Amino acid sequence: MRKTKILIADDHTIIREGLKQIISETPDMTVADEAIDGHEVLNKALKHDYDVVILDITMPGINGLDVLKQIKAQKPKLPILVLSVHPEEQYAVRTLKAGASGYLTKESAPDELIAAIRKVSVGKKYV
Repeated sequence: MRKTKILIADDHTIIREGLKQIISETPDMTVADEAIDGHEVLNKALKHDYDVVILDITMPGINGLDVLKQIKAQKPKLPILVLSVHPEEQYAVRTLKAGASGYLTKESAPDELIAAIRKVSVGKKYV
């Protein structure tokens, strides 16, 4: 079985570790790499092949929205799932307009994260 390769981009170690734990318990997914700032996620996403990028919208260096736009300009088919602390609808709308495949708040349950990854990895939207 081919595993979905995921790049996790978040500047908080505890969030990255939690995401890795959740994903590691899912047999058809693997965390292929991590990034801690906007420059690093942009570099890794453009240089390597991932099936999904999980992107924090509030990143140091280049902010998540700008990273999203730059990745989509060069890799328009790469699914990007935005993970944010902002539950307000305007953030979801802005990221989806910028090319995100999905939007999830950090308050979401682990099974919702897995469902979102599965949905965006096959080209569908998740909100």
